[in-house]
Amino acid sequence: MHKTLAWPLSLAYVALIIYASLYPFSGWRDQGIAPWQFLASPLPPKYWTGFDVAANVLGYVPLGFLLALSFVRRSGGHRAPGNRAAIVVATVAASVLSLCMEALQSYLPSRVPSNLDFLLNAAGALAGAGLAGALEVAGTVDRWSRFRLRWFVDDARGALALLALWPFALLFPAAVPLGLGQVFERLESALAEWLMDTPFLEWLPVRDVELQPLVPGTELLCVMLGAVVPCLLGYSVIRPLGRRAAFAPAILAIGIGATALSAALSWGPTHAWAWLSLPVQLGLTAGLVLALAMLALPRRGCAALVLLALVVHLSLLNQAPASAYFTQTLQTWEQGRFIRFNGLAQWLGWLWPYAALVYVLLRVSRSDHKTRIGE
Repeated sequence: MHKTLAWPLSLAYVALIIYASLYPFSGWRDQGIAPWQFLASPLPPKYWTGFDVAANVLGYVPLGFLLALSFVRRSGGHRAPGNRAAIVVATVAASVLSLCMEALQSYLPSRVPSNLDFLLNAAGALAGAGLAGALEVAGTVDRWSRFRLRWFVDDARGALALLALWPFALLFPAAVPLGLGQVFERLESALAEWLMDTPFLEWLPVRDVELQPLVPGTELLCVMLGAVVPCLLGYSVIRPLGRRAAFAPAILAIGIGATALSAALSWGPTHAWAWLSLPVQLGLTAGLVLALAMLALPRRGCAALVLLALVVHLSLLNQAPASAYFTQTLQTWEQGRFIRFNGLAQWLGWLWPYAALVYVLLRVSRSDHKTRIGE
């Protein structure tokens, strides 16, 4: 039996919850009170909104769902006692995580721990876990398993997890559409700030020429590679050629929709398609044509091409600075109403291509090892 996809997704979601709960990770201080003191606060709190209630419930529904699905599939599913145990364990695990996050917020000046938030998080986790149990009993999860067996190889869990996270990574605004992983300029600035007033600052290399904006041809190439990477990643785990032909336009349509949603969140619904310039349109078209031209490649060859495409893509992106408009957009996300959502999407946008790079490297290495053993 193949391993469940829910487990790596639940671990990724836990990491995102930790980041969103403790962002911005600065100003830690001890107020001289027990971190669990918030549990004794009166209910309901003095200040709360409907948005806070909905966000705290809905934020933990996916975690409860993924954890319960992980536990129920590992226990074999179908049996009612196993389902109930999975729901209980998932709800308790998510509640413990919420309790720890609220307790740690006692040490952050920008966050306020709340017993109502904790209860709402637990309720959301219970709702998500109950939904997973109900879908298991109804046979929906088994139908997904049969679909997965028809479409994907047995060890496709890592690639499917990355593909599931890719649209969410695109929600954080990128300087180039589908251009994930542009971190060099920010990393350089952050490192210089950390080393300020230390002798190690002189160790940093100094550029003779400032980073130059991408010319339209290079932007087209970046968009094309950004479109090809998820297609090839899917090809590396998809079995039949015909299903690859259906997968490529579907995954690109999802990526385009996620990018449009990101633009709508950043600049307003009327500007949802403002990013679709001529180089971007040509890059998307070229990416789809190239992906369809590589339908018949073997899975191992697709994985090797993912490595090449990611290396070239990241190299081109990180040789260019962020535009002034992009910097202004980031300030809107990081200082305004998207501050919590920023915590969920920012790191996905930065780290997704590097996680894909590591995954494909491991996959190719494992394939080489199996080939040598077979020989």
